[in-house]
Amino acid sequence: MKLVVGRDDLAAAALGAGTEAGAHVERQDIKPVHKASRGFVNDQAVDVCELAVVTLLQAVAHGKPVVLLPVTTLGRTQHQTLVTMGALTVADVEGRSVGVRSWSQTTGVWLRGFLTEQYGVDLRKADWTVYEPGHVDGYQDPSWVRRAPEGARLQSDFLEGRLDFGVMGNELPADDRIRTAIPDALDVAKRWTAERGFLPLNHVVGVTEQAAAENSAAVLAMYDAMREVAAKDPGGTNPAGFEALRGPVALAARYAREQDVLVRPVEFDELVERSCAALGVTPARLGG
Repeated sequence: MKLVVGRDDLAAAALGAGTEAGAHVERQDIKPVHKASRGFVNDQAVDVCELAVVTLLQAVAHGKPVVLLPVTTLGRTQHQTLVTMGALTVADVEGRSVGVRSWSQTTGVWLRGFLTEQYGVDLRKADWTVYEPGHVDGYQDPSWVRRAPEGARLQSDFLEGRLDFGVMGNELPADDRIRTAIPDALDVAKRWTAERGFLPLNHVVGVTEQAAAENSAAVLAMYDAMREVAAKDPGGTNPAGFEALRGPVALAARYAREQDVLVRPVEFDELVERSCAALGVTPARLGG
């Protein structure tokens, strides 16, 4: 089996457990890890793959033969990802230009969800520009979202003043002029997490239906090993198990549907049923 997991400790745990369970497991070195997503969801180029939450949801909505293995590999706050360089704040988003790497990027989905729920922003009243397509074949960006010209870069357009706001996580450039558009963003994010009872999640683990069916024992062993490692992370930043993921994944799915990222609703119980059917287990075996 081919494995793509970005974190070395999780990858080592999965590799060792899968091998011990009798499978031949090979880790693929793909960096950054999101570059493996397209091949995984569209062509099943690897068997077990770290991918963004929204990419997994889109894959299910489009009928791709991949299922959720409920392990979080990346969770973080998101309110700080809306940035600006002027005197603007989140109250000024409507009528202004906002750039985001991809409309289906999970960071953008979370941030836009906060804009609508917490700040009353009508997303269609902002001028949105995206720079990359989504990972899932068959998905089309909403008609009210503009694609940047070929060769344009989000960071350059933002730093050179062609965008009023940018939604950036790992892509955020180092520049002292940049500040968060949401005042006290990290404090707001901390309160949001406390009220919701979970942290926004970015990356989870997926597995192809074929690998789940043909190598169920090995995949389950990988799950157990990664869950044990994730449990040691401070503050529960990388929860594992269906019930631990239910809140954040269900909310991400709702936000994504409201933003025309999903072509149909994807309920969390559908993810549970698909995973259990592929692996031949009950939800309790995967923390549900």
